[in-house]
Amino acid sequence: MIRTRRNAAVVLTLALTLPVAAATAATAASDTRFAIPHPTGRYEVGRDTLHLVDGGRRDPWVPKAGARELMVSMYYPAAAGGTAAPYMTVDEARLLLKGQKLDTLFKAEQLAGVQTNARADAGPIGGRHPLVVLSPGFTLNRATLTTLAEDLASKGNVVALVDHAYESFGTTFPKGRTLTCVACETVESAPSDEAEKKVMAKAAVNRAADVSFVIDRLTHAAGSAPAWKHGKMIDQRRIGAAGHSLGGNAAASVMATDRRVRAGLNMDGSFFAPVPASGLGKRPFLMLGTKAQHSPGSSDTTWLRDWRRLDGWKRWLTVADAGHFTFIDLPILGAQAGITDPGAPLPGKRSGEITTSYVGAFFDRHLQGKDQPLLDGPSAANPEVTFQSP
Repeated sequence: MIRTRRNAAVVLTLALTLPVAAATAATAASDTRFAIPHPTGRYEVGRDTLHLVDGGRRDPWVPKAGARELMVSMYYPAAAGGTAAPYMTVDEARLLLKGQKLDTLFKAEQLAGVQTNARADAGPIGGRHPLVVLSPGFTLNRATLTTLAEDLASKGNVVALVDHAYESFGTTFPKGRTLTCVACETVESAPSDEAEKKVMAKAAVNRAADVSFVIDRLTHAAGSAPAWKHGKMIDQRRIGAAGHSLGGNAAASVMATDRRVRAGLNMDGSFFAPVPASGLGKRPFLMLGTKAQHSPGSSDTTWLRDWRRLDGWKRWLTVADAGHFTFIDLPILGAQAGITDPGAPLPGKRSGEITTSYVGAFFDRHLQGKDQPLLDGPSAANPEVTFQSP
């Protein structure tokens, strides 16, 4: 089978192969108080939470559940005020740790208690701002992209960070419901690699529909009042999409069907659902991945195929010593407990810095019209990053 369910335990615990090291790391991990790095932009960050229901679609994984449901965290540039926003629920943390085989190393309450920078119910700043919709990796809930979401908001973007029902180890919905990964069971029961790829392609296309629906609900397009109380902040002419792993594939898929999305970005995701042969209407797209898996000639041939189909501004960047989870919170938090993966030795702090720098520069350039020399070629400040030109 292809590796759709990448194990975060590889990222955080391969360094624990020796019993003494394992005992020391486990003790350090159990005592660690985790925190999301402070955003690099000029603004404070606010956060609201939305529960959205698409009455026009049945859930693709559990049709008997009825309409498709989404949980969305809205991050936005804010004035001071509000209370500290929680990272995730204890149920979400427990299921994530169990699913990634990290439950012997960390406590659910410890992960749920990660200190964030966003403030719940903080007042927004004035003006209209670009909207960036973010989608997490398969099995992972939306909280794992908190570092990136907060940083983008601090740079003047509104960010809609989406959880897709039944596609994470655990996502808490209203009325005390925590939905688990039914989609994982569908993928694992596929009889062949080819069948599994088709399921993942279906998942990417479904996520693209989720993203379009979120845009509808945030911008009046659904024929009703915006779902978010600060909807007037959003500039409907400046919308982008990005994601990690399957979420990155979804960013390309939504651009293929929704012209409102002006720019897209894929962080280390295979293109199970391919970019159309006709391209993406000359709109910009950035591919940011690991050097080992996503360099030209590597095992994931979908990147070279779809690179050739991209017909607008484009960049293909790879990061040395990176792993599949480099672009999310897990390595950052693991490093705070003194845990690194010798198979992907890029330090957690650098993982976060590289991700926020290049993703932020991409949306600064294509949604805010700011000159970004970082995207023009190699940088002495970021020797780990290679600009690929196949």
